[in-house]
Amino acid sequence: MAESTASQIITAIGGPDNIRSLTHCATRLRFELVDSGKVDKQRLETMKGVLGAVPQSGNRYQVVIGGTVASMYEDIMRLPEMANVKAGNLSNADVKAAERAKARGKVAWLDAFFEYLADSFRPILGVLLGASIIIALVNLCISLKLVESDTATATLVFVQAIWKGVFYFLPIMIAYNAAKKLRVDPWLGGSIMAMLMTPQFASLADPKTWSDTVCHTVMGSTQCTAKVFGLPMQLSDYSGNVFVPLLMAAVLALVYRGLKKIIPESIQLVFLPFLSMIIVGTLTAFIIGPIGVWAGNGIGVGLSWMNAHAPFIFAIAIPLLYPFLVPLGLHWPLNALMLMNIQTMGYDFIQGPMGTWNFACFGATAGVLFLSIRDHDTQMRQTSIGALAAGLLGGVSEPSLYGIHLRYKLIYSRMLVGCGVGGVVIAVLGWIFPSSTGAHGVTTTAFAFTSLLTIPVFDQMWVYAISIAAAFVTSLFLIITLDYRTPEQKAELKERVAQEKADLALEAETKSGAATTTAAATATATKEAVTTDIVGAPVAGHVIALDESGDSVFASRALGEGVAIQPRNSTIVAPISGVLQTVADTGHAFGIKSDDGVEVLVHVGIDTVKMNGEGFSVAVSANQRVKAGETLVTVDFDKVREAGFSTTTLVTVLNTSALAGVMPKTGIDVNVGDPVLEIQR
Repeated sequence: MAESTASQIITAIGGPDNIRSLTHCATRLRFELVDSGKVDKQRLETMKGVLGAVPQSGNRYQVVIGGTVASMYEDIMRLPEMANVKAGNLSNADVKAAERAKARGKVAWLDAFFEYLADSFRPILGVLLGASIIIALVNLCISLKLVESDTATATLVFVQAIWKGVFYFLPIMIAYNAAKKLRVDPWLGGSIMAMLMTPQFASLADPKTWSDTVCHTVMGSTQCTAKVFGLPMQLSDYSGNVFVPLLMAAVLALVYRGLKKIIPESIQLVFLPFLSMIIVGTLTAFIIGPIGVWAGNGIGVGLSWMNAHAPFIFAIAIPLLYPFLVPLGLHWPLNALMLMNIQTMGYDFIQGPMGTWNFACFGATAGVLFLSIRDHDTQMRQTSIGALAAGLLGGVSEPSLYGIHLRYKLIYSRMLVGCGVGGVVIAVLGWIFPSSTGAHGVTTTAFAFTSLLTIPVFDQMWVYAISIAAAFVTSLFLIITLDYRTPEQKAELKERVAQEKADLALEAETKSGAATTTAAATATATKEAVTTDIVGAPVAGHVIALDESGDSVFASRALGEGVAIQPRNSTIVAPISGVLQTVADTGHAFGIKSDDGVEVLVHVGIDTVKMNGEGFSVAVSANQRVKAGETLVTVDFDKVREAGFSTTTLVTVLNTSALAGVMPKTGIDVNVGDPVLEIQR
């Protein structure tokens, strides 16, 4: 029935294509629509399970459900046709966006820069991950003597071509993504970068073929210059380069938009790409390309110097920084530098220390999994199993980070210790036992996602293995011994698990034919329960009628008869004794059901759900039993007013229609606990 009602609501609201986003508060579904004129209001209001429908400004629409709004919301979001509709609950992506939002706004151009980097790399993470696993398997076969590394067979060359193709043509992929991010024809960006990687362009570096080409050796590397259009052009190998396509795409965006303004629309299809390729291709070959190579080499040399002269600081700083860089998307520059190091120096020294952060992260997730099994937390057990599998086998930290760690902030204090321990171990062992390249620390000749499968790609593999094991075990031990939840979160979990066990027991009892006994016991308990005759004031203040509250939904009595109170103080208490069926995460709404069946809603302020809990200090949790007068939430009403919302607190009896009557007392000043509603049976 609930699922059928969910489908009916979506149909009456105008269908999924009419929905921009959907959220919910304690009692209402909140829709943001494309066109509110498509809503069948009459059908909504006569629908079973719907208490009312209220149109709002700006194509927003509220459907009043009552205390079961959370389950109705879940039923709606599970509908197949709702797959592409933006949900209002906190998904992993929402957690990430929230973390980024904390650091946004102060330096807008910096935010845009990091988003540009992220969106240039993110679409190709899959092929990078695939290539890194192939590299790891090849190295594993070589280390086990299954393949001779110095023997070039057709099979080995073919397998190497699979992963080398990804990194050789990486600049074209990045140019495509970067141009797309800047709203330029992505094929144009890819084509310009491909120009610099053709055999014809590469042949310009051969002085035997071209008399205008001059080569000389600088710091152990050969640099060639050719005369093109009578001008000197520095020639470089752009395979695997990441800085050049990023710079080129930025210049392309400026040229492309400039040309688009002056070229008539009727001939843009031909002349826009034609002129862009000539102008930006020339600029890239003469100026942008050499600058990108110099910049990449310079940064790589600088970090290499730090790794050589201050290896302890470097090896410890990297894993301690990553837990803060990844949530903000600020790790992309380091990923670009890893690729640049491999392209210029033939190896990278950043991925080793980075691996200790990853395994500290996975160790924390393993600790969460252990506790979830011990505490019978089925929800967290499922989340942590998936996150741990993605981490250990794929080297992907995001499921752990966004699915668990950012939701339970105590994890960071444990995990950072693991990062530090792993960093110290890799710093000490890396200094004592340098890699085959002569560099201090652990190095690799491949870009690899740091997982169990990619351990063989690291030079000084045993040093790397000990370091990541130390990081993993430290985080695991600290999570298990110190826990990752606050006392309140543990108490909430205990209540939830107990409720789940009770539900399972009740279900089993019902199936065994004991339903009649249960019903009789429930009836007896209800009969013996204390009768709820009055509803007290949850806050001191002046009582007014719902019609004067300023909220059309409450004024319509869709949520039952009640009163509105203009508060004098900041503490909101329980107006009756009973069990909290609803506690909004934002602290603005509470639903209480008394033992004799009276359902009361306390709604603090109007539209205060939009404050996202800021200024609200909640003192209770769902399914908790409270007594009349017990504190529910403490509110900073000054913040509510500053945010532009009304502080009027509403109290209604949700199941008014099931009672003989509910008599409000208005136009009076009350203290906490004074009667404001009289229940008639």
